[in-house]
Amino acid sequence: MPPRLIDIGINLTDPMFRGLYHGKQAHVDDLAQVLCRSKRAGVDRMVVTAGNLSDCKEALDLVKNHDGLFTTVGCHPTRCSEFDSHADGPEGYLNALKAYLANPETKGKVVAIGECGLDYDRLHFCPKETQQKYFERQFDLAESTRLPMFLHNRNTGEDFGKLVKKHRSRFTHGVVHSFTGSVEEMQQYLDLGLYIGINGCSLKTEENLKVAVSVPLDRLMLETDGPWCDIRPTHASFKHLSKMTPEQQAMYSPPSKKKEKFESGLMVKNRNEPCTIGQVLHVMADLHGMDPDTLADIVYKNTTKVFFPEEE
Repeated sequence: MPPRLIDIGINLTDPMFRGLYHGKQAHVDDLAQVLCRSKRAGVDRMVVTAGNLSDCKEALDLVKNHDGLFTTVGCHPTRCSEFDSHADGPEGYLNALKAYLANPETKGKVVAIGECGLDYDRLHFCPKETQQKYFERQFDLAESTRLPMFLHNRNTGEDFGKLVKKHRSRFTHGVVHSFTGSVEEMQQYLDLGLYIGINGCSLKTEENLKVAVSVPLDRLMLETDGPWCDIRPTHASFKHLSKMTPEQQAMYSPPSKKKEKFESGLMVKNRNEPCTIGQVLHVMADLHGMDPDTLADIVYKNTTKVFFPEEE
């Protein structure tokens, strides 16, 4: 049996999981197969990442019908202009998020506020001042619900850390997901009591690997961020997958074909999905010289503590 795993960040509402790429249907909807492969790989829970109001609605509609699926509620930094463009203004947008959080039909299905934070790599989507303003408003949601925060940070200098530090007393736990920063940056977040989420994008270069292995084991979480952030042969992490057994390869790296040659039962090439979280586990275990099952148990406990505290 594979070890139990929790994917803390998976974009299951992305149209790719329905066979849609850039608005065109390339193959049949195969989300059910994606979920089936994840179960075979030991992924017993997933946190679907929501990034705006429409994402939240779609994610909640999805997770309420699946025992192992949960979601975040919040607004991604690149979408924060939607606060100002909302028909009822910024307060109306915030109230709509609050309504999703308070909906009794999905009680227990929302496990974090987010994905929220700052992203200065894509300011063409939303200016930094707007991002900062509405990132701060989402601390209101975390404070009122006592839910942890699922945090996004890209190329923001000291701005992200300063805002989190300013509001740190207002939320219980938080994870900086898809971490690709330096050891010094990571230490700032550890000092604030945050957790660090590692996925394939966190493991591309040798420098990335040095940072990833320095994450304290009691602050480590794993994710795929699918359909993005797959581990590729050109990545520094790829060589660490060589120790996987044939059985593990079958679970965590199933055969794939290009979307144009889609075949039922196979993965779509370069479309990442939850079953590959085992690859991230094996890279991290090899970096630490640990048994993957032992590391999986540690990470599972970390993740449960933050997102499912009722089990503690």
